[in-house]
Amino acid sequence: MPRILLIEDHHTTSRTVALYLRAEGFEVDVQANGLDGLAMALQGDYDLLVVDLLLPGLDGRELCRRLRAERSVPLIMLTALSTEDDLVRGLNLGADDYITKPFSPRELVARIRARLRPGSGEDDGCIRIGNLELNRSQRTLSRDGEAVRLTATEFRLLSVLMQAPGRAYTREQLIERALGYDFQGSSKNIDIHISNLRKRIESDRLQPEYILTVPGHGYRFRPRKSHGHT
Repeated sequence: MPRILLIEDHHTTSRTVALYLRAEGFEVDVQANGLDGLAMALQGDYDLLVVDLLLPGLDGRELCRRLRAERSVPLIMLTALSTEDDLVRGLNLGADDYITKPFSPRELVARIRARLRPGSGEDDGCIRIGNLELNRSQRTLSRDGEAVRLTATEFRLLSVLMQAPGRAYTREQLIERALGYDFQGSSKNIDIHISNLRKRIESDRLQPEYILTVPGHGYRFRPRKSHGHT
C-alpha cells in the first residue's frame, strides 16, 4: 500500500483529501505544520508527499528546497496561487507537480497515480553517456563520479531521453513515456523540468551539450561516441 504524507494546515481540506486517498487504497499521514512535516518526510518511508504552499512554521517552497537536499521522493504542491510565475517557482524548487486550489480529489489521485507508476518503462542496468551515468535499478545519476540529486520526474524524463540518444521527442511523447497517459499537468511543465535538468547536468545550460532543443518539435539527447549501455 503506497504511503502518502499530506502536509496541509487547512483542516477541512486535509480531512477531505485524507479520507478520499484512504478510500482509494493509500496509507495517509497528515501534518499541519511545515517544520514538523519536513521532519516526518525525512524520517518516514513515504512514497509521495502532497504539500500545501502556505504553511505555518515553514512554507511549502522552503520545505521543498530542504527536502530536495536530502531526498528525491515525489512531491506534489498544492496552492491557491495559479500564475505561470508561481508554477515556475514551485517546479524550480523541486516539486514534481503543481495543483491549484480548488481542485477535485479525483484529479489529485490521478496525479498521484501518475507519479507512482512503477518502473515507467525502466529496466535494470546503467546508461553511460559522456561523463554521465544513469543507474535505473538504483534510480541514481552521477556526473564525473559525483552524485547528482534529481526529482522523481527529472529522473524519469532523463531516463527516457538517455535510453534513445539522438531520438527527438515531443513534449507530449515525453509526458506519455515518462509520466503516463493520465498526467494532468501542462506540457509547459516539461520545459521547466528540462531547464532544471540542464542546470544539474550541463556545464553551460545556455549551450547544452546533452539535452538539445529540437525547434518546433521538442527535445533530444545528443549521442556521444563514449556512451555505453550495460
